[in-house]
Amino acid sequence: MHPPPGPAILGPPALTTTTEPTIRTRRPTTTPLDNQPIPVRAKLAAAWTSFMFLYAYVDILAFFKPGVIHDIDNGIVWEFTISQTLLTTFLTLMAIPILMIVLSMTLPARANRTTNLTVASTQIPFAAFNAAGETWTYFYGLGIALEVTLLALILRYAWTWPHTTPPTTTATSPDRAALHTRQQE
Repeated sequence: MHPPPGPAILGPPALTTTTEPTIRTRRPTTTPLDNQPIPVRAKLAAAWTSFMFLYAYVDILAFFKPGVIHDIDNGIVWEFTISQTLLTTFLTLMAIPILMIVLSMTLPARANRTTNLTVASTQIPFAAFNAAGETWTYFYGLGIALEVTLLALILRYAWTWPHTTPPTTTATSPDRAALHTRQQE
């Protein structure tokens, strides 16, 4: 007996009177995708990265508004005169969420949680400030809504950061009980 052409899988021997293995053809199977849990640090860093892209692209796309480039050429941004102090202030404001990407991946858990809660909370008013006095409400409204949504997501991830419980050991002898007491101190 010859096997059929193509790939074949040899299965366990069938319960027949012969000892020949059963030949089965390979059938395509679908399996659910493996949904690995994502660490909180990675979620926070991804959210801060997305926030930074929005933050930057809202500013970049704003250059296409009529008159913006002309005002910049004349040394004006919004109502402010362009100066070293103004640009340093802008850089400082941009650096905070930029640094949150790396800090979210590197700070210890407790400091990470506290820092994310604090910084995300203070970024919400800055995001809303961009709408002050603007006539392009759809553009800035969408940008602010997306930024605040990401900041709310960051606050949620940080607030619901899982707590670990200390491992409990059972003391079966006086020596183990003393060791357990010393470890807790």
